[in-house]
Amino acid sequence: MPELTEEPADTTKELKPVPVQGRWRQLSLLGGTMLVENTEASLISGLFPVIRQSLGVSLGALGVLTAAGRIVGVFAGPFWVWAAQRWSRKGVLVLATGFWGVWGIAAGFAQNFTQLLILITVLAAGYAASGPLTTEILGDLFDSESRGRAVGMLYGVINLAASLFATLKGQLAGVDDGWRWGLWGIGTVNVLFGVALLLWMRDPGRGASEQQLAGLDQQTREAHSKVTSKQVTALFRIPSLVILLVSRLLSGQLLAAAFGVIFLVDVYGFSTQVASVVLFPMGIGFFTGTVLGGFLADWAVRRNPRNGLVIILQAAQFAFATMAFFGTQFDWGGIGVFAVFFALMGLTQGINPVVNRPMIMAVTLPELRGAAFAIYLSLFEAVAIATFSLGVGFLGDAFGLRSVFLWVLVVLVLVNGIFLTLLYRTYATDVACVQRTLEDRRRTALAE
Repeated sequence: MPELTEEPADTTKELKPVPVQGRWRQLSLLGGTMLVENTEASLISGLFPVIRQSLGVSLGALGVLTAAGRIVGVFAGPFWVWAAQRWSRKGVLVLATGFWGVWGIAAGFAQNFTQLLILITVLAAGYAASGPLTTEILGDLFDSESRGRAVGMLYGVINLAASLFATLKGQLAGVDDGWRWGLWGIGTVNVLFGVALLLWMRDPGRGASEQQLAGLDQQTREAHSKVTSKQVTALFRIPSLVILLVSRLLSGQLLAAAFGVIFLVDVYGFSTQVASVVLFPMGIGFFTGTVLGGFLADWAVRRNPRNGLVIILQAAQFAFATMAFFGTQFDWGGIGVFAVFFALMGLTQGINPVVNRPMIMAVTLPELRGAAFAIYLSLFEAVAIATFSLGVGFLGDAFGLRSVFLWVLVVLVLVNGIFLTLLYRTYATDVACVQRTLEDRRRTALAE
């Protein structure tokens, strides 16, 4: 009979999982790996004007750099999730998102665009482990009523710090080979985070924060942790997950930070140093959106578990499209007004992860969340960003970034908001299905 840490209650409604010890400390460690990933991406986009001059490439090269990193993630992300299933999640994170930073150091020595492209792509292959595995572990550290706040703090602090670093790194544009120093610094910090993960990270185990599995030992909780290809394929039969996957392909917001600096440089004539200033208020806005959105999401789960999260997610799309229209289609003169609108764009964009991540956790079983997030982040988000990056890069050369931003950041995001209406028909049903399965597992475990 499985070991219990407490006497079993008569109903699962009486059970509450004991909060995982040190869960916020563990979350901060996981966040460090994602911070380095975001910082590297912001370095390339923020300093691309000087990289373009240093290596003699066109605007389309930024799209190629961004797309290549995302495309390799399509294959690398699922591979790391598979490796974590057969080895350990901690071991994969230490290797792929920690010590992998040596490739970032190497990228700083690139002598031409081809070398830079290869090294940045290899670096991105390791970073592809961070998103799905960190989000999966977050679902095991926090229960359904606190995941919104946890995701909000994770993504908020990461993007705030990354935006601050991006603004500071933007000043490297005035230093000879400043972008190289940026890559060397990020790679070194990356390796140091790998050492920190190795020493202090503690994996709570799958299902550690599920109400239905409260009191069961880790071996019993992870009895279903071995995932088959048939189970992964079955994810595409979860209607709400499919809707969220398609919605990711329509998320034009993903390009706001990546092309924001070069947009202001090319369209409105700001210098790289001045244009980089908007990244910090955008980061502050994103941080505010994730933190406040996290509390709002947890409140919505308690007050309207059927549709609360859907309403918030849909409203965030419409709000972002409005801010993007006024923030990119008018010449406001000084950088200050642009910074305000970029901050508002960051705020409305920041609401997205604190809603869609908990939604995916709610409609998938614990052992399948890693695969679900690999599909969501490493496949669909990667395809979306790669497609947008290539399209914006080359279409921007042909038609101008102003027109491209109108169609991608405004029109496409409005379409996405309308598309999410489909979740009102599916989300509550899919959540209930997961809850029933977990309750059945508990009854089976206690009966043995």
